Amino acid sequence: MKRLPVLLTALLLGAASAAQASDFTRLTPPRATNDDTIVVKLPNQASMTLFVKNKAQLRELRQYKLDSLLVLLDGYITQAEAAGKNSKSEQVTMEFYPAKEQPGKQVPEQIRITVRNQGPGAKTKSADHVDVTLGRVFGVTVDESTDGGSDRVSVRVGATAASDSIRNAQRQAKREEYQNRAVHSNFNIDLGLNALVDKGADANGVTPELRPIASRYVSLNWHYDIRLGEKGSVLYLRTGPELAFNNYMLDGNYQFTNTNGVTTLSKAEAGRSLEKSKLAVTSINLPLMPMLNFQDKKGKNAFRIGAGGFVGYRLGSHTKLKYEQDGNTKKDKDRGSYNLEDFQYGVQGLVGIRGINLFAKYNLNDTFKNNRGPQAQTFSFGLSLLTR
Repeated sequence: MKRLPVLLTALLLGAASAAQASDFTRLTPPRATNDDTIVVKLPNQASMTLFVKNKAQLRELRQYKLDSLLVLLDGYITQAEAAGKNSKSEQVTMEFYPAKEQPGKQVPEQIRITVRNQGPGAKTKSADHVDVTLGRVFGVTVDESTDGGSDRVSVRVGATAASDSIRNAQRQAKREEYQNRAVHSNFNIDLGLNALVDKGADANGVTPELRPIASRYVSLNWHYDIRLGEKGSVLYLRTGPELAFNNYMLDGNYQFTNTNGVTTLSKAEAGRSLEKSKLAVTSINLPLMPMLNFQDKKGKNAFRIGAGGFVGYRLGSHTKLKYEQDGNTKKDKDRGSYNLEDFQYGVQGLVGIRGINLFAKYNLNDTFKNNRGPQAQTFSFGLSLLTR
């Protein structure tokens, strides 16, 4: 592979002058892929073949100073070759950003170099391959092969089949790497509603009734899906912290009040109509949920179903009232525990396709402490959206 930088230098110089060197250049009929084939015969009996989409791609070289470009490529290819020797992989790809390294100079923004060495034991005689991409649209592929004692070099300018195969291979490798991971991390958002079930009356004999659409549930989840079993297993354990926000919006012009250390529901003052009367609770939860996660042929999540439990702890809570008084909108906010249970636990389940899940959570513990608030348990349900 030591000869490849030298070959690349000669070939690029020949490519730049190919349109002007009429004594040495022969244009052959287009290939089946509608590319133009340009054969350049050089005075030293060497020859090279360029496959281009059109001649305009050759003219794109004019925006660069070839001497500076070749010095850059020679140094970058040398680095890529050195990395290839130290790598167990047959293929090494490196990216360089000369425009950042040399601001103000007419150099490509990005140069990607892929070196592939099939080794002496390869079945084919094409042993060395270098793929160079200048920027995002201009590519050069150099293949060196030996057949019967004669060296042959081919150069392809533009988007190359080799580049496409390399990119496809890289995408496939990433998919396989993702599939083979023992732990997958993701961030998703739960958007849903709260309901109170198994309800009972408070000390005043009032049973809490919620406004369904206004009693919202939101949770920010950092989940870790841990594979249980060998590669290819679809059984996972989902866990990870969840920051949950439960809103309980009362109906019937009631509000939460504390009287003698007991939380009750009482009617608003005479003549006051409550536009909003809610109890907001923030908690941190930790799920432990076995889950079956099936993937499609491309390695992407296709279908999942799971059921398990969770534990949590209340971080804070407050009530909020919104009403009209003397022609002005008033908002009262009062922080307090309101005799809510600090620790919580329950069961949950989900079923999902692609990046969307349907979830349901049921708190087995009482929402309020025994005999210090209304009897109720929380049930939350809705959609879970995978963001990454």
